[in-house]
Amino acid sequence: MFGYYKGEPTEYVIRYVRGRLVREGRGLSFFYYAPTAAIASIPMNTQDADFVFNEITANFQAVTVQGQITYRITEPRRLALLLDHLVNPRTKTFRSRDPAKLPVRIINLVQEATRTEIQRLPLEDALRLRADVARSITSRLRASADLAGLGVEALNVFVTAVRPTPEVAKALEADYRETLLKKADQAIYHRRASAVEEERKIRENELGTDIALEQERGNLVDLKVANLAKEAEADAKALDARIGPYRTIDPRTLLALGLKSLGENAAKIGNLTITPDLLSTLLGGSKE
Repeated sequence: MFGYYKGEPTEYVIRYVRGRLVREGRGLSFFYYAPTAAIASIPMNTQDADFVFNEITANFQAVTVQGQITYRITEPRRLALLLDHLVNPRTKTFRSRDPAKLPVRIINLVQEATRTEIQRLPLEDALRLRADVARSITSRLRASADLAGLGVEALNVFVTAVRPTPEVAKALEADYRETLLKKADQAIYHRRASAVEEERKIRENELGTDIALEQERGNLVDLKVANLAKEAEADAKALDARIGPYRTIDPRTLLALGLKSLGENAAKIGNLTITPDLLSTLLGGSKE
């Protein structure tokens, strides 16, 4: 008839005697008299609840929202008044199914907040802004009077997936694939255009180099012509300077000098024939 109840640090224990609350607290341990005692146990550790909802976006597209909420009980006495958490003192099992109703009620509140967020977003934003959706749902739950009325606090909401219907998913994949192909084509076009532009620059540089070489070559030819002209002019002046004195000398004297030069270089002359006619012509020309 008498027993000993040992509470855990993670449970809030409420002891009733003949329906009257006599003691409550976290992790309580005490002796009890079974015929008159009733003990309620409310878990105080954080708990997780998974959810999967089918919702409609702002542009009337069906999506499946999957995630998890983490919550904890902050006001165990209030919750004990709403849901039966009485346990068997020996086995610590709940006597009713009320404790299992709490996650269901929380999930219902999560679905309401999720529906509000999803219905204001078009499909593309709903698929892309999962983290923002999760933060908005968390804020709505923390401000929810219904959740606070249960004595529960929402710690965090995680949206792990937002999926469209298979047909819409295929359409989005096809559209995105076409976008990627267009980007690839544009990249190829830009790469080719860049290659053509670079080739044009190379050809311009080569042409510019050729023009510069031809200009240098022309300058070199002009310089060479000028130098040859100067050399010819110098040679003419030198020749004129050498033969200038001979212009005033008597031709007979020049002839005599010539014959003298021939005589001095007779050893270098193989054959020299002076005919009488040639000699007469020379002498005759000299007399004139």
